[in-house]
Amino acid sequence: MTPQRAQELIAAALSQVAPDADPAVLPRDADIRDALELDSLDFLTFVQTLSEYSGCRIEEDDYPAFATIAGGAGFLAAHAGP
Repeated sequence: MTPQRAQELIAAALSQVAPDADPAVLPRDADIRDALELDSLDFLTFVQTLSEYSGCRIEEDDYPAFATIAGGAGFLAAHAGP
């Protein structure tokens, strides 16, 4: 998976969890939880949605990679299929 495609999937998953937020204006290195005021359940839903969208299994130990868009995109680019 390309980093660009990974960012698109992250934006789509964030739009599901925080429909009023605009992921396009969120800096790639900003903490997603803080910037979008996500609680733990919202963050878990985001990661699960992203796992479904990407087809990539995301383990609980991998969750810290998804604290930022850049980290999540890097993880998906390295671990998800083409």
